Amino acid sequence: MTAPITRTGPLVGMRVLDLTHVMAGPTCCLMLADMGADVIKVEKAEGGDDSRRMVPPLVKGEPASFMMMNRNKRGIVLDLKKPEARAALLKLVKTADVLVENYRKGTMEKLGIGYDVLAKENPALIYCEISGFGRTGPYADQGGFDLVAQAMTGLMSITGEGPGRPPVKVGAPLTDITGGLLACMGVLAAYANRLKTGKGQRVDTSLFEAGMVHTYWQSAIAFATGVAPGPLGSAHPLSAPYQAFQTKDGWVCLGASNQRTWLKFCEAVEAPGLAADPRFKDNAARMANLPALVAAIEPHFARYTNAEMLALLEKNGVPAGPVLDVNEAHRHPQAIARDMVPALDHPVAGKVQTIGLPIKFSATPGGVKHAAPVFGQHTRDVLTEVGYTSSEIDTLLASGAAKQG
Repeated sequence: MTAPITRTGPLVGMRVLDLTHVMAGPTCCLMLADMGADVIKVEKAEGGDDSRRMVPPLVKGEPASFMMMNRNKRGIVLDLKKPEARAALLKLVKTADVLVENYRKGTMEKLGIGYDVLAKENPALIYCEISGFGRTGPYADQGGFDLVAQAMTGLMSITGEGPGRPPVKVGAPLTDITGGLLACMGVLAAYANRLKTGKGQRVDTSLFEAGMVHTYWQSAIAFATGVAPGPLGSAHPLSAPYQAFQTKDGWVCLGASNQRTWLKFCEAVEAPGLAADPRFKDNAARMANLPALVAAIEPHFARYTNAEMLALLEKNGVPAGPVLDVNEAHRHPQAIARDMVPALDHPVAGKVQTIGLPIKFSATPGGVKHAAPVFGQHTRDVLTEVGYTSSEIDTLLASGAAKQG
């Protein structure tokens, strides 16, 4: 038996079967795990989660991508093409509160373990599906990727430096991560309903919908005017000045997005002429004259270093922040104070860092406590918990229906 996993958080007592891979599904399940759920990651026998092959980088042979997305989880390996493995999954389902999968539509049904089958084993099961386009509609049968979802939901049309430039996606896999967060929210809502009614249900979300919800402001403009907004660099479509400006040694983002902070900014940089200029008298005027506004502000930033400008703006109560790279963000004292870059001990990779739980609870604190499992690390433990004897597990391993790390 492997060392027991310590769990804390509001979801202690919830068991989740994680039949997901790569990003959106694992994001949902890592959130549940970080909040205390017992998440059992069920990997396929042929090499496991595809993120194990998203390399480099490797840390002592272990893929950094897999370790990031699967901390706090236990890992087992089942070949669900084999009837013995499907029988094992059904035993697990009887003990589970939630099952999350992100296969193409129909995959689970072809294996004989679709929702209808699983719900007969456990009527209270919450069955969460994350897909490219959702389980209904003309695109329901198509696979989906973050890049495609960003393109088809308008995100790439509003991201980039400006008109006439090539389309640009958001650097992070935005729809994957947001799809996982939406799925987690859906699971928790269904779980709350089950606590009241005792009934499980299906939860269905997609990368496409995850992309759509990021266009709230731009969609409001399009609905109101009939015009689809384009890219604005770091600027905001409804407020100004709200963007990055270059200093002597870097970039600072200025958030003077309402009248009060605009006037405070003008006072901070000793530019009463800016405040008095009729082109910039209010937010509507500043948005109508955005190129002129930017041109008028730029020289004030060019006089200072990042540190000097940030100190000046903070002194005058103007929201601002530096543009940091990822390493700089990890080292920022606020990230450290909020436990957003914890370190974990991995059985192979050694000391590794990860991203922490972004939600803090006063009474039931969760957190990141355990590194991601090596391939098949907990297969024997989990099967023992659902009633398999040691000899029965040996038979499953010998047949290839299960694998042990």
